[in-house]
Order: sequence, then structure tokens, then C-alpha cells
Amino acid sequence: MTIQQLEYIVALDTHRSFVRAAESCYVTRPTLTMQIKKLEEEWSMLLFDRTKKPIEPTEFGKRIVQKARQVLREIHQLKDIIKSDKETMDGEFRIGVIPTLAPYVMPRFLKLFTGRHPEVRLVVEELQTMEIIDRLKGDQLDIGLLVTPLDEPEIREIPLFNESFMIYASNLHPLYGQESIDPEKIPDEDLWILNEGHCFRS
Repeated sequence: MTIQQLEYIVALDTHRSFVRAAESCYVTRPTLTMQIKKLEEEWSMLLFDRTKKPIEPTEFGKRIVQKARQVLREIHQLKDIIKSDKETMDGEFRIGVIPTLAPYVMPRFLKLFTGRHPEVRLVVEELQTMEIIDRLKGDQLDIGLLVTPLDEPEIREIPLFNESFMIYASNLHPLYGQESIDPEKIPDEDLWILNEGHCFRS
């Protein structure tokens, strides 16, 4: 088992196509296919069900892919530590941020970050919560800015700030003017909330 083989099975899980997975790893399809087959022979277990269209990981393969993603994530973090010790930072840094935070949080550090690290290509995307979670798990993002807690064991959470919930109500509403309000006493029919997919909804 090698790091490269782990990268191949993660790529195949991400793209669900031998051709696209090979292209993403900059190798030929026969090379990628052979290396994955070697892993399957080494473990005497199939990692992918080739009869499915598109190809899917087997139940055993799902567990292996999940662990492979964790291993590769740790390796990338190790490389980042080495880079930071050398006081250099380069490459691409991918951030996913929910739309309700983007216009308020991003301007606070974008100019400072790009000024300090001009050699870094910063890629910022506004995404909904579930897509950020999926991309973090798939190593398609380096960091996500969203509402916590997520209850996702594969993702490490670092709280940046806490913000109080406020009620905006007419001065004729029974809740108007109260210093604190029990959420359980707020009638659902009086609420305007975000659509499904937004973490602030829950």
C-alpha cells in the first residue's frame, strides 16, 4: 500500500470514472486501474463494484476510502506544517463560505491575507452548508466557514465567534420589548426562516 494508491482510490471515488480519475491524477487509465487492482489483490477484497454505472465503492471500499481521505488529509497537514516552519506559503487555498456569512466575514481578512501571501491563489466559493460539508469530506475544500455544531466526526471544528439571536418584531407584537425570550414560546407561524439547505434554518 502506498500514498499514491490511496490517492488513486480517492480519485476514483470522487469521479466514479476510471478515465476522469486518471486524468485528475495525471496518469494513464491502465496505470490507475493496475494500481487499484494491486490493492484489491493485496487485501483480497474488492474496493469498487465495476458492474455499476457509474462505478461505486463496495461496502468495504466505502470504509477504506473514508480512511484514505483522512490519511491523505493528515499528510497534507503535515506538509503545511513543514511549509509554515520554513515561513513560506504557496499554492492554492480553497475556502467555502455560506452566503449569510460571506459579505461580513470575508472582507475582514481577504486583503490582509493576500497582502501577506501574494504567492497563494485564494479560491472562495459561496456554498450552502451540505455542499461545504461534502466538499470538505472530499478534500475539495481546505476550510469551510459555516454555522456549528455540525456533528460530523470527520471534520474538525474551530469556533471563531458566537453571535446572539435577535428578534425583529413589530411594536404591536406580544414579544416586543422583552429582554429575553424563550425560543419554545415563539409561534412557528410568526417566523420567517431560510429555505432548506441553510444551516441558520436549524
